[in-house]
Amino acid sequence: MALNDSRATARPSRTAVSLTWLAVTAIVCAGGAAGATALFYSLTPAAAGATCAGGATAGNLSLTDDLGRCVTVPFDPARVAVLSPSIMDTVYRLGLRAHVVAVDCYATALGGLYDDYSSDQVALWNLTPSMCVQVAPVFTLEDLANATPDLVLASTIVSQTAVAQIGSVLGLPVVMLQPPDLEGILRDVTLLAEIFGVATNATILNSQLSVELANASAARATFSTTPSVLVTYSVDSNGYWTYGAGTFGTSLVTLAGATSISATNSNPYPELPAETVLADNPAIVVYGTGFGLNESYYTTAPDWSSLPAVQGGHVYGIDSNYLTEPDPSMILDGLPALLAIFHP
Repeated sequence: MALNDSRATARPSRTAVSLTWLAVTAIVCAGGAAGATALFYSLTPAAAGATCAGGATAGNLSLTDDLGRCVTVPFDPARVAVLSPSIMDTVYRLGLRAHVVAVDCYATALGGLYDDYSSDQVALWNLTPSMCVQVAPVFTLEDLANATPDLVLASTIVSQTAVAQIGSVLGLPVVMLQPPDLEGILRDVTLLAEIFGVATNATILNSQLSVELANASAARATFSTTPSVLVTYSVDSNGYWTYGAGTFGTSLVTLAGATSISATNSNPYPELPAETVLADNPAIVVYGTGFGLNESYYTTAPDWSSLPAVQGGHVYGIDSNYLTEPDPSMILDGLPALLAIFHP
C-alpha cells in the first residue's frame, strides 16, 4: 500500500509550493502505526511547440509520461525495475512479470518488501526480498544499480531527487506513472503496451476495465440519491487523511455513486480535522484495511465515536490497496466493492 512516502522528511509547508507542483501524500504502516507525509513533484512538460514523437527508432521510442515528461526508453526492455505496487499490478496483468528484476521496498526495519506489498501480492507476483530497491526512508541508489535494469517505472513514491539521480548517476530512463483519475489507469495500460509491444494484451485488459467503468456509469444513472461519504486511508491525532479535487480517489468515489465530503478541497490529499468531518456529517465512512490497519486503529481518530455514521453503523472497511493504488485492481475490485457499500 503506497500513495507516497518520505519517512525521513517532514511535510513541507503547502503555502510555499507553487501551484504548478503536484502534491502527493503517502501512507506509512509499520508496527501497527501509520503516518502521512508529502512529496512534491514539478511538472515538466515539453516546451511550447516541442513534440514527443512516439514509435520505435533504432530500438528506442519517445513518450510522454504522467508528469508530462518526454522520456526516451528502450523498446521492449528485458530488465525493468518497478517502483510502485500500482505499476506492478498493471505490469503483471499485461503478462510482463518476466521483465521485472527489482521492486520498491522500505528499510528492513520498517517492514521491507511487506510494507508496500501484501502477502497475497508477494505470492501472486513471485516477489522476493532479493528484488528490493529501498525507496524510504532514504533511496538506495546502489540497490537499483545492482539490479542492472534497462528501464525504471516509478510512481511518486520515489522522490524527485532520486529520479534525478537515477538519470544522472546511472544513466537510466525513468517513466513516471501516476494517473490522476480512473481513466488515467487505462492510459497507463496503453503506455506500457507501447513500451513493451503488447498491444493485444492491453486491448484485452482495457476492454475489461472499460466494461467495469461503463457498468458503474450505467448504475450511477439509476441512483436516486448520492450519499455523502468520507473515505479515509489513514488517521492520526490531527484528523482523517482523504482525497481532494482532481485525484483518483475522488474520481473513484464519484463513479461509485457517492459524493466525497472533500471533493472540492483544493489540497489533493488533505487531512481533515475532526470538526470539519463532524460539520460535513458524512452518511457513510469507508476506511482502508490491511498493512496493520483495522477498525480498532481508526477508532483512535479524534471524535470517531461522535460521528453519526459511526453511531449508526454505517462504517465499512475495504482493502487499502483498492483505495490507494491507482491500478486495474482499483477498477476491477475496488469500484464494485464501493458500489455495493454506497448502494446495497
